Amino acid sequence: MYNIPLILGVSGASGLIYAVRALKFLLDADYTIELVASKSTYMVWQSEQNIRMPIEPDQQEQFWRQQAGVEVKGKLRCHPWGDVGANIASGSFRTLGMVVIPCSMGTVAKLACGLSSDLLERSADVQLKEGRKLVIVPRETPFSLIHLRNLTALAEAGARIVPAIPA
Repeated sequence: MYNIPLILGVSGASGLIYAVRALKFLLDADYTIELVASKSTYMVWQSEQNIRMPIEPDQQEQFWRQQAGVEVKGKLRCHPWGDVGANIASGSFRTLGMVVIPCSMGTVAKLACGLSSDLLERSADVQLKEGRKLVIVPRETPFSLIHLRNLTALAEAGARIVPAIPA
């Protein structure tokens, strides 16, 4: 088991299957995952899958495990999107880094400008300021010039940009 956690951020972009698959493989590999879903993620689950994602962290953990099909492997802890005082929002909380998958262009823009209005954004901001690994998986195409500039700013700040490519 990997005792040092990896943060998995799920933003309100289309393509939640990417987050589910990533979670499945990470839990199967016995990682410790600290998961935070943005407020928009709740709406995307409802509109795209007609599934209501629970708000309570314990129920959310069960929800994500069911979606990923991994009931017992790995360690998973879910955080409310608005809990900006959570451990993952602090630079003193040691992590392997963070993956934001899928990452909406709204989240990309906020991160590129150093804005953090929720726990997902704050956690990603902390990874950048601490020089830790931050992987951004943008979900929207084609990219506009503004999208490209924001992604470039994140790459220059140390993030890795990995576009979601289904094939």
